Amino acid sequence: MTPLPHAALLLLGVAVLALAGLAVAGLLASRTAEERRRTAERLELVANPLARVRAAPAPSIARADAAERPPLSRRAAALFGFDPAKAERYPLRWWVVLPAALIVARIGAGLGEAFAGPLALLAIPPATLVLSRSFFGWADARYRQRLLVQLPDALAMIVRAVRVGIPVAEAIRAVSQEAQPPTASEFTRLHEQVLIGIPLEQGLRELGQRTGLGEYRFFATAIGLQAQTGGGLTDVLDNLADVIRKRVALQSRGKALSSEARTSALVLAVLPVATGGMIAVLEPSYMAVLLTNPTGHALLGFAVLSLGIGVLAMRAIIQKTLA
Repeated sequence: MTPLPHAALLLLGVAVLALAGLAVAGLLASRTAEERRRTAERLELVANPLARVRAAPAPSIARADAAERPPLSRRAAALFGFDPAKAERYPLRWWVVLPAALIVARIGAGLGEAFAGPLALLAIPPATLVLSRSFFGWADARYRQRLLVQLPDALAMIVRAVRVGIPVAEAIRAVSQEAQPPTASEFTRLHEQVLIGIPLEQGLRELGQRTGLGEYRFFATAIGLQAQTGGGLTDVLDNLADVIRKRVALQSRGKALSSEARTSALVLAVLPVATGGMIAVLEPSYMAVLLTNPTGHALLGFAVLSLGIGVLAMRAIIQKTLA
């Protein structure tokens, strides 16, 4: 085995990572400039209502086609599962996640060399993509779940405020000040949009699209119907909060019922690693065979592969049961 394939493939992985980093950095810069431009336009429209007519763009098929095509930097970031608009949801920065994913992929490829030889290094770029997308997807799902759990309390605060005669916009401001994060930050952004002239219903729909939760779209529909028909908003919001609480309780019950299976999967995944560590401490010569002998490399790679397949199978069974 010559060092050339190792160096070439490693450089390829680093190059892919560097290009992704440049694309994400460019996307962040362009997004910041675009947000500043849109905020300035909205402030101008609020200050001068006649500017709405002058700022209305003429319909154009070419403009619509251009708006449908995302820029190259956004597509490159989406390839790794990263969305700059959701950067506050991720516990780690993208420039930490991507190198960490590359390192883990390189370690896995090193174990796979016992089976495929240098060709295993070709799996580094796709493994890096899968790992980064998995992390960002997990962080996004965790953020949405926190929003869903906190939404009934936010709706209850709005209902109490409306019942004592406070307008809905002021009730939303109260939620932005008193709710827990991340609900407070989302309602703060909604309140700022209302202040610069965006209709409340439209702001709620954008909030639903941004968070990926249909419950916010139901909230927007209730606000729109109440503005058009004058129905009882508090009763609708009470029913929506009750439905969300029941959904959250059902999810919690499902997790509680599957706790035994999840604990078994965790024990089965940790037990081989813990046993190998104990053997390495008590009798290092036994574990040295796996690290120095080609046959040991093959056995270690097969063990890691079988363990990974088993964990993924148990995880799929548990998720299918909860669904």
